[in-house]
Amino acid sequence: MAGLFDNQAPRPLADRLRPKSLADVVGQDHLIGQEGPLGRLLAQGRLSSVILWGPPGCGKTTIARLLAEHTDLHFEPLSAVFSGVADLFKEFDAATKRRVGGQGTLLFVDEIHRFNRAQQDGFLPYVEDGTVILVGATTENPSFELNAALLSRMQVLVLRRLDDEALDKLLARAEADLGRSLPLSDEGRAALRAMADGDGRYFLNLVEEVSALKAGEPLDAKALAAAVQKRAPIYDKGQESHYNLMSALHKSLRGSDTDAALYWMARMLAGGEDPLYIARRLTRFAVEDIGLADPQAVQQALAAWDVYERLGSPEGELALAQLVIYLGTAPKSNAAYLAFKAAMKSAGETGSLMPPMHILNAPTKMMKNLGYGSGYVYDHDTEAGFSGQNYFPDGMPRRRFYEPRERGFERDIKKRLEYWDKLRRGKGE
Repeated sequence: MAGLFDNQAPRPLADRLRPKSLADVVGQDHLIGQEGPLGRLLAQGRLSSVILWGPPGCGKTTIARLLAEHTDLHFEPLSAVFSGVADLFKEFDAATKRRVGGQGTLLFVDEIHRFNRAQQDGFLPYVEDGTVILVGATTENPSFELNAALLSRMQVLVLRRLDDEALDKLLARAEADLGRSLPLSDEGRAALRAMADGDGRYFLNLVEEVSALKAGEPLDAKALAAAVQKRAPIYDKGQESHYNLMSALHKSLRGSDTDAALYWMARMLAGGEDPLYIARRLTRFAVEDIGLADPQAVQQALAAWDVYERLGSPEGELALAQLVIYLGTAPKSNAAYLAFKAAMKSAGETGSLMPPMHILNAPTKMMKNLGYGSGYVYDHDTEAGFSGQNYFPDGMPRRRFYEPRERGFERDIKKRLEYWDKLRRGKGE
């Protein structure tokens, strides 16, 4: 009875439409097409160990299974979430026996980044001698999550999130399987694609959900949003997406693209990022990429940070948006940042050089007798308010660390420095 029920149990649409050949896989032609790395390997009748890196629902598991079928390898799936070292060695032992019998093994390890680096070392001899063709799938950056020894023996292939063209192909197949068109307007179809966020499996689940709705007027974007549950954006605050979006926000601001910067901050907030982390990074931007080109930038950043802490979400997020606009439209300069780096480098190179004697205080008679403070000129007593004395260590050539830009307030600073340089040259310094 149980077996009969299993055969009659309804299969989800995503499972029914799972590709039966590599030609049916959508959105990954750059890998499986004739000129793609997998396409070329298969055309030569061979396959090497690979890492499939891509977002959820882009076809990693399907491609691994189809590679095994295409090459007549035994397909052995394993999930790093539910498996340990004992499971691995059990699979390696079975693969060794198959190899003796003349059959190779494609070992597919889903979420391979879940194995720690010591466990990953266990793959090395079996991958190296060809006992298994290892196909690992991961949503995380392999550079961060897999050890170098394993990566050196495998090729990393990057899968793309499914674009609108790929999702439209899935929708056409789904409607053919269902035997009817979905009750969606053109706007509703576009909204359905947007809701999927490049995840083919989730897209087909949405299609199935929409197909179960009672027939009526075609749904537009608003009606669709009310009828189905939209998932949260893919955003892991502890992983690569966190750093990617922060980098996009920072570089958009540096490039004075205020609208793009607002978009990336909104993406971070929508994904659940801590607004205080954003405030801290925006404050850093104010001093690193604007600096003295607009001395008010850091004050604006601190004020926005303070406002957010007082108001919280969502009201305080407007202060962060206002700050992004201010920083995006401010003149940019990293002159202070570069000056500090250069000064730190010089300090490391010059060791423990003492300040010149004339700028040392002489709190005791002995120190005064030794020449501490001798020859110091009080700048305010000079006509120009500038003595032009040397303040670098004796024997160290004068260095120019700070080179202000011809932007914003730094134009004025540049004029002052040039004026003081002129006075210094007049005094023979």
